[in-house]
Amino acid sequence: MKKDWRAEVLKHRGVQRIFVFFEYDEDLITRVKKLPGVLWSSTKRAWHLPDTLAYRERFGLLPAKALTQEHEEKLALYRRWLEGKRYSANTIKTYMEVLSLFLVYFCERPVGSLTNGDLSDYNNDYILRNKLSVSYQNQLVNAVKLFFRVVEGSTMDIEMIYRPRREKKLPNVLSKEEVKLILENTRNLKHKAMLSLIYACGLRSGELLKLLPEHVDSKRGVLVIKQAKGNKDRIAPIGQGILDLLRLYYTAFKPKRYLFEGMHVGEMYDARSLQLVLKQSLARTDITKPVTLHWLRHSYATHLLENGTDLRYIQEILGHRSSRTTEIYTHVSTSSIRKIVSPFDML
Repeated sequence: MKKDWRAEVLKHRGVQRIFVFFEYDEDLITRVKKLPGVLWSSTKRAWHLPDTLAYRERFGLLPAKALTQEHEEKLALYRRWLEGKRYSANTIKTYMEVLSLFLVYFCERPVGSLTNGDLSDYNNDYILRNKLSVSYQNQLVNAVKLFFRVVEGSTMDIEMIYRPRREKKLPNVLSKEEVKLILENTRNLKHKAMLSLIYACGLRSGELLKLLPEHVDSKRGVLVIKQAKGNKDRIAPIGQGILDLLRLYYTAFKPKRYLFEGMHVGEMYDARSLQLVLKQSLARTDITKPVTLHWLRHSYATHLLENGTDLRYIQEILGHRSSRTTEIYTHVSTSSIRKIVSPFDML
């Protein structure tokens, strides 16, 4: 790709992304569209990609420095340790990327010489200055603490590394009427089955894509979710309505390996294509909210709570490790708060 474009790290819908700007060029568009994870932003009129070390390197967004052989060897040891402990592929990828960027920043220093002050400087001079998210900062803290505990002994006092204060954001929730409207405007049977199952069982999109036909246990009335976040298995209740829809889908499409397959038999359905399915359904409605697939999971949990389901069961169904994570839905549930009469209505 010759240099008639520019790249910039920007926040998009609360997530850090790499935006690529260039004048209209069919060849460049074709090449960019082949990159994994690429999306189009109609508001910024640009293509954007996940903020990863590989993409930062590709688009010249790293400091003019490189990792030393020592850094490379330490990172290799770290990866082997994570793999040996069976951390998920996503966690390994994230930890390796944020730690690599941290070490690149101090590439002229021996790893063992890094201190808490260096981490503080990196936080202020790189993370905050580039307006990276609290989530990114937390990932760095996790990766650095683990790295200096299991791989590298140094003057870094890991017990004195503190996490940033959590952002107190409420989950985005749709009303039951809005969910129904989206599903009614999903015309393709496969697409409708996918979006319906996400909402019907409170799934993460990645969990849906990894499902196999045998994970639908119609006799017991449950969906088995294998090796979800944190490498945990769990089950979710599956009702007769969604079972009937899945039977229609299965009869029509006859998937061979995954429950929902892509263009080629036996291949997993593409995550980006699933996002586009939702986008197309939304375009047929009058809903103007920036709905994402995860909103369906949040809506499922909130609607369960509003129907009187105990929080402990919701925690198990969603696969939350801590009850504190599940309790956030009490702040968006309207079943109790709507009973409160405003003093304005009493004037």
